Amino acid sequence: MTPVLFLIILAIAIAFLMLMIMKVKMHPVLALFLTSLGLGLALGNNLIDAVNMINTGFGGTLKGIGVTIILGSILAMGIQDTGAATAISNFFTRLFRGRVLELAPALTAFIVSIPVFGDITMVLTAPIASILSKRKNISMSSMSAFIGMGLGLTHGLVPPTPGILAIALMYGADLGLTIFWGTVIALIAFFGTWLLLRSWAAKEWIAPREDFVEGFEAAKSNKVEDIIIHEPGLPSALMSMMPVLIPVVLITFASFAKVYMKDGGTTLTFFSSVGDRVAALLLGVVFTVILGYLKADKVRAHHARTTGKKRTPLKEIILGTWVARGLVVALLPLLITAMGGAMGGMLKTAPVVKELGAIVAGTSLPPILIPFLTASILMIAVGSMTTAGLTAAAIILPMMDSLGISPVAATLSIGCGTMVLSHLNDSGFWIMTQFFNLNTTQGLKYLTLPRAVAGVIGIIALSIFVSMGLI
Repeated sequence: MTPVLFLIILAIAIAFLMLMIMKVKMHPVLALFLTSLGLGLALGNNLIDAVNMINTGFGGTLKGIGVTIILGSILAMGIQDTGAATAISNFFTRLFRGRVLELAPALTAFIVSIPVFGDITMVLTAPIASILSKRKNISMSSMSAFIGMGLGLTHGLVPPTPGILAIALMYGADLGLTIFWGTVIALIAFFGTWLLLRSWAAKEWIAPREDFVEGFEAAKSNKVEDIIIHEPGLPSALMSMMPVLIPVVLITFASFAKVYMKDGGTTLTFFSSVGDRVAALLLGVVFTVILGYLKADKVRAHHARTTGKKRTPLKEIILGTWVARGLVVALLPLLITAMGGAMGGMLKTAPVVKELGAIVAGTSLPPILIPFLTASILMIAVGSMTTAGLTAAAIILPMMDSLGISPVAATLSIGCGTMVLSHLNDSGFWIMTQFFNLNTTQGLKYLTLPRAVAGVIGIIALSIFVSMGLI
């Protein structure tokens, strides 16, 4: 098979995937399965071999990220029920002294979205943003622009979010270094985009949803205490951030320990153990459980409000209901990520991809831009950061030797690419428009554009670091 024929088959496969998801409204898991099967047959495999390759890719991806997604989803339930997201937002409101209030929920989303799937983060931050909008007369255009951009950056660039985690594992990238540099680049992209678009985003007035602000009035003064969200029993900001910080810090520290500590030492063995992605997230969940017991009244009140059950034992809520809700939330990301891995596995087995890689590497494009552009095109086509990232990773993987860039750099380049042009075929786009009270045109302005700008700033920052030999 020639590279040209391979590209034609790939283009047809992507077009089929788009058609199934956007027009036929087929579920992404089934659409990915059928696309993967068609790819396998078109690339010269028989039916049995194609199905076996899908099973291998699906199972391999699930093995790498399955437990991580489940633990992250359980952690999210704890963050929601204890009021941790509100406490984090209040921390940033105080930090900025009641000014630039769009940054408070946006940075909350930035932090919470590291271990938590992006769609969950939207649901957690939308009421907070709406209340602050009401308190200080801030348009939801500003709130949505920077919340969507903030959660998208850590969703796309910082493990252990499922998609970027799966890509890092596929490339054998060091997780700690990926987290460290992903966070650095995400912060640069976040504040760079905010500085560029802050005034523009505030020009159009969009009111918050009435059901989110019922009972809340505009702040009587500019004093911080009149602006923050007062809820009884909120945890401290530090306690609220710990479920997120524990896994991130442990994984990152373990990576640096491998570089600077002696091999075989007891200390290195200890940090390598607690810095394993599953162990680190498990410790984050353990702390969340402890936080739930410390904030028992808050947890019971939330459970009673959402279920109508007022006498459920605390241990049943935390050890039973949280897990059950987390598994429901985790199911879709699990299946989409695993099936995306199956499609990626189908692509990377094609022998012609190596030949294609040599051709691409011989072009005048800087090698760091090739994963970025591949992921960008796929993001525009399929509308899912996870699907686009995993598919791009599979296409680029056989080219890695020719490109000459590090696994961390390739992983983050793909992550930046998945930020570009989230639009009408992205389920997260519709969740954001619903929860942030935007119509479709406003969604394209305040969700699609800021993310694209952040992706471009991110790849520029990454290119600079790569050129300096840091990544």
